[in-house]
Amino acid sequence: MREPIPDFYAVIPAGGIGSRLWPLSRADAPKFLHDLTGSGQSLLRDTWDRIEPLAGHDRIAVVTGRAHRAAVEAQLPGIPDKNVFLESEPRESAAAIGLAAAILHRRDPDVIIGSFSADHVIRSTRKFEFAVRDAVEVARQGYIVTIGITPTEPAVGFGYIQQGEELEVDGVREASLVERFVEKPDLATAKTYYEDRDYLWNAGMFISRADVLLAELAQHQPALHAGLLELAEAWDDRERRGPVVDRVWPALPKIAIDYAVAEPAAEHGRLAVVPGHFDWDDVGDFASLTKLILNGRKNDLAVLGPSARVLSDAASGILVSQTSRVISLVGVQDIVVVDTPDALLVTTIEHAQRVKGVVESLKLNGRGDVL
Repeated sequence: MREPIPDFYAVIPAGGIGSRLWPLSRADAPKFLHDLTGSGQSLLRDTWDRIEPLAGHDRIAVVTGRAHRAAVEAQLPGIPDKNVFLESEPRESAAAIGLAAAILHRRDPDVIIGSFSADHVIRSTRKFEFAVRDAVEVARQGYIVTIGITPTEPAVGFGYIQQGEELEVDGVREASLVERFVEKPDLATAKTYYEDRDYLWNAGMFISRADVLLAELAQHQPALHAGLLELAEAWDDRERRGPVVDRVWPALPKIAIDYAVAEPAAEHGRLAVVPGHFDWDDVGDFASLTKLILNGRKNDLAVLGPSARVLSDAASGILVSQTSRVISLVGVQDIVVVDTPDALLVTTIEHAQRVKGVVESLKLNGRGDVL
């Protein structure tokens, strides 16, 4: 086994509620705390195990909400207290990743950080490791680097990265400048991207020297940058941290790191991409979860839940059960059933993306008790 990268620190942003996976994923039990793959452990723990060989046990930080601290620490026993960065409320990915960069840069001015979401599924971990190590080498040259996934189909549920000029870096297999980011396309456009092969899926992984990332924020998001530096300056002082977080954090601009850092860096030739030739999924909705569990077997029924009691006759799709009641599915195709003690969802694979609208409706109608 290769040694961890000595100047590398991995960051796991563990936030969001995964609203398209409601009512399985909730505000108090978001999807990264669930076992969605049958591995026997949560997506968060899977992420930790995947990046520990790259960073080492003591050089992995988790950015999460105060409400999730106990659950995160229970799933990651032994994580140093200094590496748990708590948000007082959600402020989007630029604030979460920027906070980690600012704290870690203050502790080690030469540190290279890599951000890896807590709720993604990655197979072929050896290929993942190759991609990260290549990305770190490119980041040493002063680039902000993202890992783009080689598409396996013309997917409409992911954003895309267009590769530009090839970069030559010693010891790196493949790397290119990023020409542009593309939002989730329609099917016809996705087919064009898939055939082009210059386009990669945007997996939201970023690797950079912390000082380079912070400089990009200073240039394009000065208010956010100033707030993050103020937080970092007080962070390792236990008495000062709480009051500073309560005052500064809620006022930080809410913006995704793609818009705050990646897109401006791409416009100025400072963003690179390393292709990742491994299976990856962000498990964004029940359609992708079904596909993940069934591994492409379209006429089967995926069942999730340790105590699920299911009778199925000529049914396909996915059933998630958190109750002890018997659920019978007869002659229904591509169905989604999620049965929890206080909420029941029934939809189809085709309409899986619309589950987020249910969550928004519940919020508007004051039903926060089931969110």
